[in-house]
Amino acid sequence: MGASGVASFLKLVLKNFDILSWPVVSLVYPLYASIQAIETKSAVDDQQWLTYWILYSMITLFELTFAKLIEWLPFWSYTKLIFTCWLVIPYFSGAAYVYQHYVRPYLVTLQKTVNIWYVPRKDPFGKQDDDILTPAEKYIQENGTEVFEKITHKSRDNISRSIHYSPYEDDYRYDDYTQW
Repeated sequence: MGASGVASFLKLVLKNFDILSWPVVSLVYPLYASIQAIETKSAVDDQQWLTYWILYSMITLFELTFAKLIEWLPFWSYTKLIFTCWLVIPYFSGAAYVYQHYVRPYLVTLQKTVNIWYVPRKDPFGKQDDDILTPAEKYIQENGTEVFEKITHKSRDNISRSIHYSPYEDDYRYDDYTQW
């Protein structure tokens, strides 16, 4: 392989740099770092890499959804590579920044607006095995109304405390990455 062969090879590598480096930057290094994070006792690196994988999934879903549009953008692969480097490189902690400033506020507001109601299924033959009142009445018959009232008051106290609680309101922060 002469000088022209080496030059052709380098030209090919540089021309396809984004295609060759994308799997290393977006998969190989994050997989390695995720395994290392699992093996440590620190929650900081666990959250960094869980956040990265959430964002990686979002990027992948975006690409799958808008594939026809993206193929018309000439610098999409380079933009995606640079953005992924920013997410992955620990110096920048881009994944933590995006999660703290964009994903987390959306999830917190979404959680407050979603209500899940228990709706029993109706049996067409008149039996309602999925009715919530039947087990409650059975419990009252077995244990008495005082015990049932005690349980309901306890659950009301728990509900009133949990109304203002969000699982995202823990005291934990991504080190000093919130300074951005």
